[in-house]
Amino acid sequence: MLTEVNEVPAKITKTNADYPQTPYDLIREMFIALGVIGVLVLLCAAIFSTPDVPALTAKQVATQAPQLFIQTALDDLSGQDAISTYGPPYNTNGQAQTLGPISPEAWAGVQIPIMSDEVEVLAPLRRYAVVNPSITPTLNAWSSASSKQQTAWVNNVEKYLDKAKLVNGSLVLPQTKLDYGPVPQILNAYLRLARSGILEDTIDGSHSPMPAVNRTKSLLLLQDQPAGQYAQQLNMSGGQWGIIKETGNYPGAVWLWFYTMLYQIPPYSNSSSADLLVVSTILVVTLILVFLPFIPGLRAIPHALKVYRLIWRNYYQYERLHRRNNT
Repeated sequence: MLTEVNEVPAKITKTNADYPQTPYDLIREMFIALGVIGVLVLLCAAIFSTPDVPALTAKQVATQAPQLFIQTALDDLSGQDAISTYGPPYNTNGQAQTLGPISPEAWAGVQIPIMSDEVEVLAPLRRYAVVNPSITPTLNAWSSASSKQQTAWVNNVEKYLDKAKLVNGSLVLPQTKLDYGPVPQILNAYLRLARSGILEDTIDGSHSPMPAVNRTKSLLLLQDQPAGQYAQQLNMSGGQWGIIKETGNYPGAVWLWFYTMLYQIPPYSNSSSADLLVVSTILVVTLILVFLPFIPGLRAIPHALKVYRLIWRNYYQYERLHRRNNT
């Protein structure tokens, strides 16, 4: 009597030989890739490289464009500069950026108190008076005057600034019936201090034997017209390259191109809270990308687009041929 025996087939283990093999020279491909990338880098550097010029300094502005530097000092003395009306984190004179109830500037408050007339002009001259005492009476005359009188002096100088001359490096205003007060003497002392190359150091003014590390205050001195005109000459203003390029041998923050792009388009370009709006947009987009695998609908987009089939097209072509041959 024969008994039927059901035999269990052995498990089939596939090896590399069961799959199609293609010779591939990895070392050769690596050198080819390096060569192509190297040529592209050199071409892009030749076409899009930034000018290798030194950073803008007060000495450079005071020497090459003294009237622009004097106007900057007058704006600081009269409170007409951009920082005096900026608001937090420098002062409370400007309106903090808001996005509905969201206002990080208002929440943080004034963290770097700056009154431009004192920080950028008067305090450096007081430090300079230690080695040049002749400026002390001029500073005392300014400090003892009322704010109304100070404003009148500055306005009188600004009225005739375009008619002023530079004689032996000093500002000479035309003789008029207007009272200039001590402003011309302050401006000339400020010019000499800037041309000496130590204005930035006197602005930052370290209170210890160690040199100042925080350069925020001196960087804000030229951030309005001088820095803007300098950037325009180098084709590096916000509307051209902005923060993604910088002078010198080092690349700028090229990964921030998305920020720079947003500043150029509405509603960001027209908003008084552009900084907050841009940062909020980047934050939302980043969160969406981080949590994309967990968001229903959005996580199915790659599968719906079938991009993976384009990337792995050789595999799917092989599968189709394999199924066709087996049918």
